[in-house]
Amino acid sequence: MVKASDRKVMAKEAIALYNISISLVCRTFSISETCYRYDSKLSRDNEKIADLLLGLTQNQRNWGFGLCFLYLRNVKGYPWNHKRVYRIYKELELNLRIKPHKRLKRERPEPLAVPKVINDCWSMDFMHDQLSDGRSCRLFNVIDEKVNFL
Repeated sequence: MVKASDRKVMAKEAIALYNISISLVCRTFSISETCYRYDSKLSRDNEKIADLLLGLTQNQRNWGFGLCFLYLRNVKGYPWNHKRVYRIYKELELNLRIKPHKRLKRERPEPLAVPKVINDCWSMDFMHDQLSDGRSCRLFNVIDEKVNFL
């Protein structure tokens, strides 16, 4: 699909080469005569924005759009809005690549040590429960790890 700006350029070339009327060329390239006659007044500013963005991203490689825009607006004092600066930023293809997080490779955990003799290792824990009549009950459990149940 051809952009309207590219069709406008082709229409101007056709008029210069073949000396055809503007209305015929606009119908041929499917653009309005208003679009054909419109000249952007901000192209010089857009070039200045592009130069500043290129300079910033070359000096500060880890700056994304947000930091570049805030620098231009707050430090340099330029009045451009974020939508305009972002449009030019995207056209220059300065978008930072978002790096995926590296997955940590975990080793298999060591199996738990089993105590070999009685009274070698004890475990303790608190338990909390509620009785049927609403009263709460807390228990302190201490057990020997080695005890074998039959």
